[in-house]
Amino acid sequence: MLDAFTALARGTRLAYGPGLRRYVFVPIAINLLVYAAMLWYVLAHFGGWLEGWMAMVPAWLAWLEWLIWPLFVVSLVLVVFFTFTLVTHLIAAPFYGFLAEKVEVAATGRVPLDDRGLAKTAVDALGRELVKLAYILPRMALLFAISWIPVVNLLAPLLWALFSAWMMAITYLDYPMDNNKVSFADMRRRLAARWWPTLTYGGGVTLITWIPLANLFLLPGAVAGGVLLWDRHYRHLRDLSPR
Repeated sequence: MLDAFTALARGTRLAYGPGLRRYVFVPIAINLLVYAAMLWYVLAHFGGWLEGWMAMVPAWLAWLEWLIWPLFVVSLVLVVFFTFTLVTHLIAAPFYGFLAEKVEVAATGRVPLDDRGLAKTAVDALGRELVKLAYILPRMALLFAISWIPVVNLLAPLLWALFSAWMMAITYLDYPMDNNKVSFADMRRRLAARWWPTLTYGGGVTLITWIPLANLFLLPGAVAGGVLLWDRHYRHLRDLSPR
């Protein structure tokens, strides 16, 4: 049985192996620039955001300030994390789609059903990334709103953690599924049908993304690991779309 963390370890070795590593360095370089710009912006505005949010806390909850303040910090960090993740994935998607295609050939010997070449893979992967954003952003906005509601926001860190695992699974397991002509709706149903490998893999990728700078070098391994999990856990599932 291939578990999520074994897939991530094997995937990282594959991504940086001969013949594949050249597909990972361009998105890494671009994302380093995005990383630096977003870090500067957050540090420059963090104090003002914190003061504004604390001013919204009603007087009768002032005694909970010792708890509300760290919850705000955690929620803000999670929001920044999601924003950075969405931006970097949008940039890297064309490269990661092609990487997933090459990993599938190298690891399984199978050619994806939609062998499109670099240019078409890049365009299609970018379009698929926009579909993911249309799915993720409304749910992210709802969680963001919950994070600003006093008392209710006590649940926000847990909800963000669960959502992050699901979002990461969708993001990285979608690359091989898109290459194999699995629709976005059917992809989500397959992930739900195998919820344990889905959430453990998504949780593992989430942990990777929290390693500053190193995450940019480890995420290509998540793409390759997603290909291995696709082949082991999801490929054999029938089309789960409603008839």
